[in-house]
Amino acid sequence: MTIRGFTIDGFLLALVAIVALAIAFPGPGATGGILHMNEVATYGVAVIFFLYGLTLAPEKMKAGIKHWRLHISVQLCTFVLFPIVVLVLGTPFKSMLPLPVWIGFFYIAALPSTVSSSVAMTSLAHGNVPAAIFNATISSLIGVFATPVLMAWFLATSGTSMPLLPVILKIVLLVLLPIIVGQVARHWLAGWAHRNNKRIKLADRAIILAIVYNSFSDSMVEGVWAGHDAILIVQIVVGVIALFYIIYWLMLIPCKLMHFNRQDTIACLFCASKKSLATGVPLAPIIFGNDPALGLIIAPIMLYHFCQLVIVSVIANRYARIAIAEGHT
Repeated sequence: MTIRGFTIDGFLLALVAIVALAIAFPGPGATGGILHMNEVATYGVAVIFFLYGLTLAPEKMKAGIKHWRLHISVQLCTFVLFPIVVLVLGTPFKSMLPLPVWIGFFYIAALPSTVSSSVAMTSLAHGNVPAAIFNATISSLIGVFATPVLMAWFLATSGTSMPLLPVILKIVLLVLLPIIVGQVARHWLAGWAHRNNKRIKLADRAIILAIVYNSFSDSMVEGVWAGHDAILIVQIVVGVIALFYIIYWLMLIPCKLMHFNRQDTIACLFCASKKSLATGVPLAPIIFGNDPALGLIIAPIMLYHFCQLVIVSVIANRYARIAIAEGHT
């Protein structure tokens, strides 16, 4: 959908619709409901990461592997700077938020960068696309283990335990193994996957929506959202926008210190400042189990995803106009 030249991602509209459905009709989507959404969510995780492995083209990563300073900058930002910023700047405000939402903010910090939108926006802005592909992809692979380790540490410091070894085992079985199987299956199915890329993306997003529906339905049935009004959503939105801009501005420093050119700077800024909803939603039930507050925990990453797409779309279009004016292609 395009309004006055600005394209609205249909997936974002679907997310809003599925949350509204969970609010209006939580019963069918809750665990044990007639739709058995919890089972779809459980087994759907493996399907999502199998499809990720199936569509992951190693040859595309090789083209951007040589920019090691850029890669180190992005990965340090994704898994080190983000958590530090959330802890240092967010701790004074955590008393204003329900504990699950505060956990959700750190969950944003612990997640890997997003793949598709980072690459798409880098391409739109005339940035270094091969470097963006490499960074976004390697970030997702690192996040398979870095995200649960960071969350285990954070929850331990917050007085909440998380059984790390069982979580790692689940991640190996439901995430890592399907990725490996998907990569092996590329030997036979790479052509099919390329031809059916849109259908694969549709299936991937449908499973994510099922997980969101199940999570929010459980939260509604358990009364987790009771007592919270629109003010909480406003607080989360303000928080995620502030977090995005703080990271974006901080990452300008290493870009200038290391004298990145325009294309490398764009790739670095876009990959480092973005976080993956496509990874965050499927991992959440594995990491947090059947926590009835899961809807509150994933609310920050859902809103961060929405805000980052809107903000980066504007920035990317501005970069594109400058590139065209200067004669860059």
